[in-house]
Amino acid sequence: MSRLPWVYAGIAAYRETWPPFFDALAEGEAAFDIAELNVTTGDRVAFATALLRCGSTEELAEDNNTPRLRLTIGLRKVDGTWKIAHEHHSFPADGG
Repeated sequence: MSRLPWVYAGIAAYRETWPPFFDALAEGEAAFDIAELNVTTGDRVAFATALLRCGSTEELAEDNNTPRLRLTIGLRKVDGTWKIAHEHHSFPADGG
């Protein structure tokens, strides 16, 4: 079975996806704009869901309808410190 180009297996492959974005962010060419954020917490676990606008700073300035990025992060407390246990982000299939 062939893997889709946006499917990454393992933390090393996932880490390799971020440097181009961080480079663009440092150069002022990329941005996240949080449109909605919801956080639910407990004593040992928590999760956050968000809708973000993601794109170049120019795209975000020109277009309030830039596709939303959906983000879910699951956390758990380990030895008194919150650790990310799960992360998922995706763009809607219809681009909006």
